[in-house]
Order: sequence, then structure tokens, then C-alpha cells
Amino acid sequence: MGAVTSSLAAKLAFFPPSPPSYTVVEEEEGTKMRDVELTENVEVFKIKTERGNNIVAMYIKNQTASLTVLYSHGNAADLGQMYELFTKLSIHFKVNFMGYDYSGYGQSSGKPSEQNTYADIEAAYKCLQEKYGAKEEDIVLYGQSIGSGPTVYLAARLPNLRAVILHSAILSGLRVMYPVKRTYWFDIYKNIDKIPSVSCPVLVIHGTDDDVVDYSHGKQLWEHCKQKYEPLWIDGGTHCDLEFYPEYKKHLKKFISVIQKLPCQKTESESIHDQLDKPWNSAYFRKNSSARETTSASIYHKDKSRSSIDKRDKSRKSVDRSEKAENGTHMHEKSRISIDRFGEMVRSVSLSNINCFRPTMTQA
Repeated sequence: MGAVTSSLAAKLAFFPPSPPSYTVVEEEEGTKMRDVELTENVEVFKIKTERGNNIVAMYIKNQTASLTVLYSHGNAADLGQMYELFTKLSIHFKVNFMGYDYSGYGQSSGKPSEQNTYADIEAAYKCLQEKYGAKEEDIVLYGQSIGSGPTVYLAARLPNLRAVILHSAILSGLRVMYPVKRTYWFDIYKNIDKIPSVSCPVLVIHGTDDDVVDYSHGKQLWEHCKQKYEPLWIDGGTHCDLEFYPEYKKHLKKFISVIQKLPCQKTESESIHDQLDKPWNSAYFRKNSSARETTSASIYHKDKSRSSIDKRDKSRKSVDRSEKAENGTHMHEKSRISIDRFGEMVRSVSLSNINCFRPTMTQA
């Protein structure tokens, strides 16, 4: 039964871009990325995971940085599409930046699966320590949507991390499809059960109009955090456009500034509450014309193609909802734990990241 479940997850939950947006070649100087114009401070290389896959990773050096961000991207994206965003975040927030492609994504070998993503992020983290000398207390884990799975998994195992950022994160795979109150054995990315074990400060970012992963996921994750930082609920924000709001850049910059000043190790009695100017109140921003004008003038330009992509995602979502309604007339708890229901759940998870960030790579 477990093998069948794993097979369904691999086939339905992950959608690597096809074809990949980049190629890599091995030269005397090392691994080189083609089809993407890289700056001199960017290094591309391969890392072997404990599960035997060779994943492609990218490291962006910022000479003024004291912190390093390890970014786990969303579905249907790869490093070639994410590079421009990574570069802008590294520059604006003055951090070193490392991204990686999951097994089966981009030019990484193997097949995508939940367990492989865990091995992937562990390999990337180990590389940061061994190759670049990054210390646990100077690393920030960032997970977007399905990337929140490996991010929370690793964060729960590292007690001295500097911080975690969860962007449009999921409670679990099944909870994206059904508002279940308990965790079932076949569920994937059980973030809601793992987040209480994360010891470092956690910033949660979610859009109030996210029609793929409802923003109640972000709220519940925040409520279960040990070290709560002021969350960012972006009014009108959807699943794939939060980085285009000026509030995103402003709030994230403040968070980076705050955690840089925190002591590396904290006791049980210490709280991030004392480090904040305006602690514990949700940052709930209302969209208006001036905000939109500011957004268009910022480094994060909103592309018209994103709107069309979001519409296609909504169309796909509506199809899944129709299938759910047709098949769920006599739904009860036992049917929810059937393989058919699991497959339907995983399909909903697969839609949670379709085409996220892709338009940013097409701008001039």
C-alpha cells in the first residue's frame, strides 16, 4: 500500500518544467549553466544526495552579507526561471543566496518525490556548511508553497537556525484539498505536525485571495510556531504574486534586519517579542492604486503574462473542484483515506505552484 501511495505522489504531486529552462555542461572550470546569463558572483554546481541523485544548485555571493538564505522553490519551476528573482533578493536584502532544483527538476537527476526533496535540501544544507563555511546560526531557510515541505522538515531538525520564512505554505498535502482535522498516514508534507518543533523565529507570508492554498493554512502555521514573528497577510495577494507587492519587500527587509541583531543562541525564556518595534500584530495590508503604482516602479515588476497564467490556474482549479463535487457525493472519513481520494488530493497539491515566478524571467 505504501509503495502505491508513494508512486501516486511522484506522478501527481510534482510537475517539473518540461523542457527545463536551462542546460548544464561540464567544463574544466566546473559545471556551467547554459541558456541563462549569469553574473560573476554566481556559481553553479552539482551535489550528490544520500539517495544517490545529483541535484543542480546555484550559489549567489553577496560581499556585504552576514546571512545566507537557502531557498526551496515552488512547483513547475527550476533554477533557470528563478535566477533573476534570486539575484534581486540577494542584492536587496544583502544576503548570500542558495537555490537548488529538486530531484527530477531542471537538470537534476532522479525522480521527484517527497522523500527525495528531503534528501535534496539536506544535501544543499550540507554543501553550504562544507563548501562555503556557513554556520547553522547564520542560515535562513525559505520555503515557497510546496517548498515549505522540505523547509519545515529540515528546520525541525536544526535547533540553532537563524530563521525560517514560509511563503504561501501548506499545512499538509491533504489539507489543501479537504479541511480535515487530523493527520492521516498517507498525507504528504505534514507541516502542521512539524512546525511546533521549529525553534527559531518564523515569518509567515500569505495572500488573502490565494485560491490554491487558502490563507488559513498560513494562519494556522503561524499559530503553531514557537517563535512567532509578525506575519504578513497581503490583502488581495494570490498564490504566485506576493513578491510583486511593495509590502513584501518592506516586511521581509525588516525581518532580515531584526534577525541579524538577534543573539545566535536563545534560551527557552527568551522571546523575539522583545526585539520588535511592533510585535505580534499581523501586518495586514490593503491594496490600493498608490500601492499598485509603487509596485510597478519597484524591482519586482508585475508581468501581464502572470495574469493569464493565474487565470489558467483558476481554470484548472475549477475543473478539479467539479471532479471533487462529482466524486464526493457520498464522502465520509473512510473514503477520504482511500487511494482514489489520495490521488485527487495530490493533484490539488500539484496545482499549488503551477508557473509560479515564471513571468519574472521573461522581462527585459
